[in-house]
Amino acid sequence: IPDVIPDHDVAFIAVNESNKNRPILDKIEGLLETWPCQYINEPQNILNCARHTASRLLQNIPGLYVPETRRIRRGEVGECRFPAIIRPVDTHGGKNLKRANNWDELGRFFEEEGAGAEEFYISEFVDYRSDDGCYRKMRIVLIDRKPYICHFAISPDWIVHYAKAHMEASAERRAEEALFMENFEVDFAVRHQDALSAIADRLNLDYVVIDCGESRNGELLFFEADVAGWVHAKDPIGTFPYKLRIMQKAFDAFRAMLVNRSGIASSDFLRP
Repeated sequence: IPDVIPDHDVAFIAVNESNKNRPILDKIEGLLETWPCQYINEPQNILNCARHTASRLLQNIPGLYVPETRRIRRGEVGECRFPAIIRPVDTHGGKNLKRANNWDELGRFFEEEGAGAEEFYISEFVDYRSDDGCYRKMRIVLIDRKPYICHFAISPDWIVHYAKAHMEASAERRAEEALFMENFEVDFAVRHQDALSAIADRLNLDYVVIDCGESRNGELLFFEADVAGWVHAKDPIGTFPYKLRIMQKAFDAFRAMLVNRSGIASSDFLRP
């Protein structure tokens, strides 16, 4: 953080929750006590995005299923219901993530993928495969508590990471994503309106990205939340012609939030 803060109209706090970033969030929290203008995202509420904290905060919401997630230290697994998902703390994108079906596989994780780490997140594994055997994961950004679709990934692998789902290789999957994104506001967002609103209220953030799916019984299935999740329209337009127009809705909503928080006239707020 620079000693002299440059002139600005509104500050956007987008430092994600992690062990490394907690001191930074604490420092920003102190600076905001005398901040000269409005800001987006309360730093202490960003801590709500920690996997075990979000799991606790989002329990007992009708229509929402959140796998119970615990933060443990090496050698302190305690009771465990298999299959279980385990990863080192502060890892993302499926890195060093493992599904353990029994105690032997869990032990191998600590010796292999988890070697060198001391703290881990462990949670139950939820099989949310569709009838075709594929897993479907949605990335949604909540801007001023309203949901906007960012992508819809389809993969035969239970670790659904959009960049590794190879959506570009399947016209059929892209067609399904296009239909899902096109109908998001009148279908998915309506069916899960109450659950999405409850997530926004309990995380209590102006801007947050969530990854989720749907359970086999139709509940919204929550995976994780992050204020720094990648929200973009960088996919090749020739392959993904449907994305830019839909993503523009999220970009416009974010701009509107900036204008609203800044307190200046919308006509004076230059569009990049």
